[in-house]
Amino acid sequence: MRQLGSWVASACVGFGRACVALVVAMLVPAVWAAAVGLWLWWGGNPWSWIAPFVWASIGTLVLARPVCRMVRSLVARWTGTVIPAGYRQAGPVTRLSTGYWWNGYSYSRTSRDARKDQRMRLWWGDPATWRDLRFTVLAPVAVGVVAAVPPAGVAGAVLGFAQPTLAARVFGVLCAAVAVGSAPYAWRLVGPVAGRLLRASPAMVLTDRVAELTAQRADTTVAQAAEIRRIERDLHDGAQARLVALGLSLVIAEKVLDADPEQAKAMLREARAGAATSLTELRELVRGISPPVLTERGLVDAVRSLALDSPLDVAVSADLELRLDPPIEAALYFGITELVTNAVKHAEATTARISIALVDTDIVVDVEDDGRGGADVLAGGGLAGLRRRLAAFDGTLEITSPAGGPTNARMAVPCESS
Repeated sequence: MRQLGSWVASACVGFGRACVALVVAMLVPAVWAAAVGLWLWWGGNPWSWIAPFVWASIGTLVLARPVCRMVRSLVARWTGTVIPAGYRQAGPVTRLSTGYWWNGYSYSRTSRDARKDQRMRLWWGDPATWRDLRFTVLAPVAVGVVAAVPPAGVAGAVLGFAQPTLAARVFGVLCAAVAVGSAPYAWRLVGPVAGRLLRASPAMVLTDRVAELTAQRADTTVAQAAEIRRIERDLHDGAQARLVALGLSLVIAEKVLDADPEQAKAMLREARAGAATSLTELRELVRGISPPVLTERGLVDAVRSLALDSPLDVAVSADLELRLDPPIEAALYFGITELVTNAVKHAEATTARISIALVDTDIVVDVEDDGRGGADVLAGGGLAGLRRRLAAFDGTLEITSPAGGPTNARMAVPCESS
């Protein structure tokens, strides 16, 4: 009885999924069927087919992407297989000094025209668009025909049992058997067909990966140049200026040593204080480049040291002691520093929680504060820079920050711990 109940449940679920798959696969053919019906209804005029043909073509182009999105969603929900959409994302639209807007393809007088032109060019030039169109052409045959078997069997059974003859009843029984027997399996072609037709080809994946790495290299180069300029500025405005003043004080002290020993002693005391301040600034600068505790003891202890120096009440938890590659540790440490600083300066938080864990092959860092929320990744902002820094290691940054808080930031970077 248990096996029979399981079979009935599987048949019911499969019948529902087959009906859904049939409807989705036949949306575009339904548009063309309606166009043919409209052409036949007009009739007589030899050019009457043009308008229905254009209408059906536009309908196909409009429906292709929504249909494929629905199919990807169904496959993920039914089988757990995620088929990446692979749609190319629009880049920023920049206003030039001439007043025109550049969208990566052409110049426009207004930002609206620039974005409109960008969307159109991106849509036509995106290989995913043509994959979607290919799927909508092949899906009615590859998916729709098989998915139609259970509904067709039910319809045949209803018609057969509606007739009083024995042959019709036998036909109805056969149709019912076909419907029940095929229902658990008729929808299963959706996954393989969608995976084969909607997944990007290896060449396209490689092309997108090369473009992504090129952009990451450009971002890394810009970030490195900015970091070098910051170090030069800090040295020039801080320690270097103090050391120059220290040298002048020593020269003056040497000249007045015989004439006014007390003044010379006072200037030497000031020079000693200036040397101590310069040493402190150099240590702060070195700590900003690579904190000694991070180099010597690793990410977890460096974050705990950061928590002790923070004005917030910070709780740090780590499920194990991790030692990662130094570049990854530095990226995560400065990312945590950026998030904690934002919590202090912008979110007006009082407490924060930092969690560091190894999940499968990813190092995952969660930073949560009780601030006012509303954090967003803005172009040119600190969070955007942090996202670019993590992207150099194939890492990700996800921000959840509703108005009123709390703010949760999750950084994940693929790595192998030692």
